[in-house]
Amino acid sequence: MIAQNALEAAPRTVPFFVPEVTPEAQQAAARVLASGWLTTGPEVSTFEQEFSAWLGVDHAVAVSSCTSAIEISLMALGLPPGAKVLTTTMTFCGAVHAIVHAGLRPVLVDVNPETLMPDTVTIRAALQRCGEVDAMLALHFAGHPASLVAMADAAGLPLGRVVEDAAHALGTWVENEPVGAISAATCFSFYATKNLPIGEGGMITTNDARIAGFARRARLHGMSRDAWKRYLPGSGSGSSWRYAVDIPGLKANFTDLQAAIGSGQLRRLHIWQQRREELARRYQTRLSSIPGLGLPLWPETGRHAWHLYVVRIEESFGLSRDDVIDRLAERGVGCSVHFIPIHRHAYYQDLLRPDPEDYAGAEAAFNAVVSLPLYPTMTDEDIDYVCSELAAVQRFRGMPRNRNE
Repeated sequence: MIAQNALEAAPRTVPFFVPEVTPEAQQAAARVLASGWLTTGPEVSTFEQEFSAWLGVDHAVAVSSCTSAIEISLMALGLPPGAKVLTTTMTFCGAVHAIVHAGLRPVLVDVNPETLMPDTVTIRAALQRCGEVDAMLALHFAGHPASLVAMADAAGLPLGRVVEDAAHALGTWVENEPVGAISAATCFSFYATKNLPIGEGGMITTNDARIAGFARRARLHGMSRDAWKRYLPGSGSGSSWRYAVDIPGLKANFTDLQAAIGSGQLRRLHIWQQRREELARRYQTRLSSIPGLGLPLWPETGRHAWHLYVVRIEESFGLSRDDVIDRLAERGVGCSVHFIPIHRHAYYQDLLRPDPEDYAGAEAAFNAVVSLPLYPTMTDEDIDYVCSELAAVQRFRGMPRNRNE
């Protein structure tokens, strides 16, 4: 009875994510709101410069989302319609939608169930099924550095045909280089749950001036001059309103309001990244003794951004993944699952006709993975509570979830 009462009591709540908006970001937003200029303008340019300096890259182009960043980056490669783009099946649907919207064809790759990313074995297996590919979209899952060079070599591609999905990877390093400066283009997310939370938005980084120039035009309908340049006081009269369109661009621009928030948030990013790593280490230590729980790998080289902390509920744990999530929710602990594999979605089943047997690694991973809460404002006590409740769920797995059962 004591054990059951202990399991039923819920003295603390730990949401899956709580964003922090710094005082600097709030003040910057108020300043822009009072300025009379809210859309793409000088604040965007400033944020791009600050972001590129933070990563040490030549160019940063702010866009409306990581999804639009991926689409624009793939368009910038100049691939023919229908060209094949290799990408993981263990990713967010928006990343693969971007391939389709760019007029290209996704080729799904299975993952190693421990890293949750493709490796040379799964890439070669995909090529045996589909033949040569034209480009690759590489995901740094959860912030763990992907082996870009090895993956590109296995796919028979130069790094100039690789676009990185770094939605999880602001702060990730691949060996001695930060993600953002390695491939043709890298795409970041500023969604509310990301390492640099703005609410919405994305960024393309590149050392290729041609790709950067293409992205700047493509993000605003392909127009040669944005509204700020056309209507800036003192920019000239008569022809100042004129612009040219020579590519089929998107409506994917970033706003000054978002940029001002981003600049304020960026000043805290180093501290946030340090805290994420501290919390991840605390998880590793306190969860290592729980039977049937698989922990994320710590990178042997490079640096993990720890956007997500993903554990695996193995068969020996004694409960299904979904039961674990439900029981933790009853205890006030919010969790999520990353991701439903792309080959399971109806649209891609119709488009690609995938054989589930080709994705055994992703299937095994999907049935086991749980993303635990991880964000910089978590306290050590929050981490300890999540760990103790996960241990309690495992220890009391045979007991009813409430007195009515």
